[in-house]
Amino acid sequence: MQLKDTLNLPQTSFPMRASLTTREPARLEHWQKTNLYKRGQEQNATQPSFILHDGPPFTNGDVHIGTALNKLLKDTVLRYKTSRGYRTPYVPGWDCHGLPIEHKVSKELRAEKKELTTAELRAECAAFSARFMEKQRAQFVRLGVQADWEHEYKTMNPGYEAAELRAFAQFVERGLVYRSKKPVYWSIPCETALAEAEIEYKDHVSPSIYVKFPVLVDEAKKFGLPTDKPLSIVIWTTTPWTLPANLAIAVHPQVPYRVLQAGNQYLLVAEPLVEAVVKTAKLEATPIGQTFPGQKIERLQARHPFIDRASPVLLADYVTTDTGTGAVHTAPGHGLEDYQTGLKYGLDIYCPLDDHGRYVNDGKIPADLVGVTVLEKNGKCPANDKVLEILQQKGALLHKEDFRHSYPHCWRSKTPVVFRAMDQWFIALDKSFTDAKGRAQNSMRDLAKASIGAVKWIPEGGENRIRGAVETRPDWCISRQRAWGVPIPAFFGADGVAHLDAEVIRALADKFEKQGSNAWFEQDAEKLLEGVPAAKNWPRPLKKSTDTLDVWIDSGCSHAAVLKRDPQLTWPADLYLEGSDQHRGWFQSSLWTALATDAAPPYRAVLTHGFVVDENGRKISKSDGKPQTADDYVKKYGADLIHLWIASEDFRHDITLSENIFTQTSNTYRSVRNTLMYLLGNLADFDAARDAVGPEHFTPLDKWALHKLSTLVTEVTREFDAYNFHLGVKAVDQFVSVTLSRQYHDILKDRLYTFAPNWPERRAAQTAMHAILRALLGLLAPVLPFTTDEGWSYLATGGEFAEDSIHLQPWPQMDAVWSSPDFVQAATEIETILKFRERVYEKLEALRQEKKIGKFLDAQVTLKASETAEAMPLLRRHVDDLPELFIVSQVHLVSGSNNEIEITVAPASGVRCPRSWRWVPELVAVDGFEEKVSPRDHAALQAKYTPQKT
Repeated sequence: MQLKDTLNLPQTSFPMRASLTTREPARLEHWQKTNLYKRGQEQNATQPSFILHDGPPFTNGDVHIGTALNKLLKDTVLRYKTSRGYRTPYVPGWDCHGLPIEHKVSKELRAEKKELTTAELRAECAAFSARFMEKQRAQFVRLGVQADWEHEYKTMNPGYEAAELRAFAQFVERGLVYRSKKPVYWSIPCETALAEAEIEYKDHVSPSIYVKFPVLVDEAKKFGLPTDKPLSIVIWTTTPWTLPANLAIAVHPQVPYRVLQAGNQYLLVAEPLVEAVVKTAKLEATPIGQTFPGQKIERLQARHPFIDRASPVLLADYVTTDTGTGAVHTAPGHGLEDYQTGLKYGLDIYCPLDDHGRYVNDGKIPADLVGVTVLEKNGKCPANDKVLEILQQKGALLHKEDFRHSYPHCWRSKTPVVFRAMDQWFIALDKSFTDAKGRAQNSMRDLAKASIGAVKWIPEGGENRIRGAVETRPDWCISRQRAWGVPIPAFFGADGVAHLDAEVIRALADKFEKQGSNAWFEQDAEKLLEGVPAAKNWPRPLKKSTDTLDVWIDSGCSHAAVLKRDPQLTWPADLYLEGSDQHRGWFQSSLWTALATDAAPPYRAVLTHGFVVDENGRKISKSDGKPQTADDYVKKYGADLIHLWIASEDFRHDITLSENIFTQTSNTYRSVRNTLMYLLGNLADFDAARDAVGPEHFTPLDKWALHKLSTLVTEVTREFDAYNFHLGVKAVDQFVSVTLSRQYHDILKDRLYTFAPNWPERRAAQTAMHAILRALLGLLAPVLPFTTDEGWSYLATGGEFAEDSIHLQPWPQMDAVWSSPDFVQAATEIETILKFRERVYEKLEALRQEKKIGKFLDAQVTLKASETAEAMPLLRRHVDDLPELFIVSQVHLVSGSNNEIEITVAPASGVRCPRSWRWVPELVAVDGFEEKVSPRDHAALQAKYTPQKT
């Protein structure tokens, strides 16, 4: 046997190469075979629960990386909470209805030139949704997401739809649902109204125009305006296509207005904007007369520039003098403020567009405009161009230029939306009502604002975001002109009057729970209302509504359809966790529906994350085209690397996705894996039950390491409790790369490799390392679920798989003695020595560069100073430990007169031991080996190979 064969070198089958893409699927099979998720829930069945309610993703495509971010954050939270002893049932959901799915299915059907009935189209949509549900589920499972997949919820399930209608009945019962012709966001390509959350604001270039609305002489005389030259009121607009629907001009009652003489005409504009208008339109103009407030010209009858009708001047406080002319073109059918002004003055809510965005032939629209579309393609809007042409012909166009501004776009078609007035169903947010607890409320909006303060928002800025959204949003438009959704159970009489009743809705909900909502599309009104007493007095014949509910009501009712109906869950949820855009979406829709059903929020806390962005900060979104799917990254890197990437980032902000980021993450992962392998390898001959030693055997270095571990566990626990996973991971990475790799493990090699296996000092090191390994596996389990379970299996059985799992272990708990005064003192002293060691290493490195030594073990260190010099007493106390701590062969402490420690390094004296490579005064012979070794190595070999007496 050679001396090198006598060393206690690390022995482990734990692979150095992770090979995550090939190993992870086998571990997933193992988890499934051993019922890991179910066992975790059973283990904590009697403990307090932590309910994270899943916001359902749309089932219309592969899982993209942004969705993976969301699902893996949830998985991390729940794995952590499970290890802390909570019962954590996680019921995943699927958002099955809505525009994205119907849009894709309709596109496919058009390509195949198929025409289907509404019921057949819905069947195609259901099949499409189910297809992608299967695909997404497989991709989530591959990511390692642990969930109750057997009891997942689907918004298209009959039971869910019934619960949704019962929740909707609560709005109706409280008198909050009404039907009105109001301007709503309208997507022309998708032919439907859009919710606030389905709007994206993008930069857009619009034509900015000044248009002259003439004032006839008789009308000018009535208001004391000059009549010797033609007079016009100048309006400003960036939507020329809305001018055919103009019914009025709005001015501010208190703003001063003025008449300008520009050649042979008079122009009326707001006085503060005179200079800007003159400059922009390149006019040669002179103000005449006195200024007068806008209220003086209220109800002045101007004339439409190209349609034979009056355009009266009305008053509105929203008119500003920031830009424009101070006279606002008003079309009540094409804007919310215009609509409100129209209601105030009794104007018609006029909207001459059809569902396709084309001007209708209603006898009012000029023949040149009938059939022209307002839909913009490639930056060109035919309706804008035609209106500008007419204005030019009429001499009414005073000025035109391009105007870049933020404008709402449809999230699906990416085209600019239009505001279009049409009959829709709304939920009133500012109407008084009696809530579910019998209390009188001023409005849903006031109740929502009060409820927001009762929720914990993480980060805190989330509260301001949802509060701002709640305070400023208009009444909720809940009707959609789509087939794939839950029908609005309204009926219309022959006179066009709508009938919507809470009891009827509940009765239909009972039917839908048994038959599904397809019954609405397959049965006539009379069949649907059979056995429904509340509808017996409605006038016949009745016609069914063709509208469906906004999909935000679908997902927004999940708290009622899932949390209240699933016996393993509780209401309200402890946590909702979604992207920050959901302050306008799911968080808000869930809040409104819960206030209607329970007069309280459906969540105790809301945690939001940012978006996945590229290196240029551009959001990677599924609706922007097809980004790389999560599956692409899993196949390239493995799921654990994606877990670690997400956990390493401050997800409250946008998260950058790039090859460089994954390279950095890979380096962190490699450091962790190598550390686990080192620990496992050096514990190969260690059985904790047999070999562990008590605190009295620990060296000061071991005490330092365990105290550092105790501090780490406390820090990671604190950060994970606050969902600061990136700070917890950073702390672990620092511990692994510095405390262990550069310090503790490096120092221990001599003790681990060359001491006799059972010597107390070596067993003390292994006892500490065993505690460190178990703690590291536990701390990292929520963020590296595959790798830590692999490490746990090798620790427990020496093989790749074990019946037990790291995910069934409690969160690391530190021995109180590791924070005792004795350990604290030892840790403080060792920390001081290790900092001093940096000065020593500077000298040693210089010696090595001079090629006077090879390794630091080839050196000796002399420290000379007064015995009262700072750190000298400490070094004197630990003089026997210094060679180990400095990883040198000899350390000498010499008394001197200087208060500054003088460090001298030189090649070690004596002879080098061929086994431990330490330099010693002499070597001794050992039986069975040709080479001599140091006395300590001789004792180690004797202890290792001499039969023990019994």
